[in-house]
Amino acid sequence: MTSEAKAEHSVAVIVPCYNEELAVAKVVADIRAALPDAAVYVYDNNSSDATAEVARQAGAIVRSEPDRGKGNVVRRAFADVEADIYVLIDGDDTYDASAMPSMIDTLVSEHLDHVLGVRTPDTISSAYRPGHETGNKMFNKTVKLLFGEPVADMLSGYRVMSRRFVKSFPALSREFEIETEMTIHCMSLRVPRTEVPVGFRDRPPGSESKLRTYHDGIRILRLLGTLLQYERPLLSYGLIAAFFAILGIAFGIPVLWEYVTTGFVPRLPTAVLASSLIIIAMLSLVVGLVLNVLIMTRNESSRLAYLSYPPVSLK
Repeated sequence: MTSEAKAEHSVAVIVPCYNEELAVAKVVADIRAALPDAAVYVYDNNSSDATAEVARQAGAIVRSEPDRGKGNVVRRAFADVEADIYVLIDGDDTYDASAMPSMIDTLVSEHLDHVLGVRTPDTISSAYRPGHETGNKMFNKTVKLLFGEPVADMLSGYRVMSRRFVKSFPALSREFEIETEMTIHCMSLRVPRTEVPVGFRDRPPGSESKLRTYHDGIRILRLLGTLLQYERPLLSYGLIAAFFAILGIAFGIPVLWEYVTTGFVPRLPTAVLASSLIIIAMLSLVVGLVLNVLIMTRNESSRLAYLSYPPVSLK
């Protein structure tokens, strides 16, 4: 990190940990080697091993979050820790801590609020678990399709953020979907951001991943659906309206044709069904329009909250 950034900005490194006794000491040591002046906070998420004690002996500031889930840890840390620049990195020793200074320099020199570390695994033996890389790419494409913004590694747990980003981030997620929420928050608030490649390696021998492929994947998909409803209500309810409108028209055209040609409505239940479907479509569209106005108001409030904090920049 440049001498100017060291002198003017305080840095806090947040390390969420759950049963990382085998890895956390090296993670703390690597962080201290990369950022000697940074405050290193290890948040023990109710571990059943000696994670907290090992981290304390390694020189970290150890805090605890009893509610299980990475999202709960990030929510607590973002609320409690005060700094100008925040680094979020997992405690499993899979990320290259030596990239921190350059990521912070990028944040400061380019006047950004969020720098995402895009995982670049060893070409010889990928550190991704089977299916995770494919799933990650699928989620990246889904987010780009739904929200119109490209992202190379939305599930990365390695990020450098400004104070105004952290303090304006609601952190509603409870578990591993917190990375998805941060990514969508970047896009919704349209904060200045960039992505940089970072090293990614296998976990230490004997250390087990806490990820549950299908469980976490389903939670992320549910979160994407919820965020689409919250962030793009006109699109969400517009699609629902279009679906019911198409059904209503499909059922209604034969009935309407019979009425025009004969003057009678012999299939009254079908006519009622078609009318009901069209009414549902119209109500869905109205709900989408109303929620869209509310979302615009909420985004304005979020933007004002974001602007209430000074930017990170070299003076």
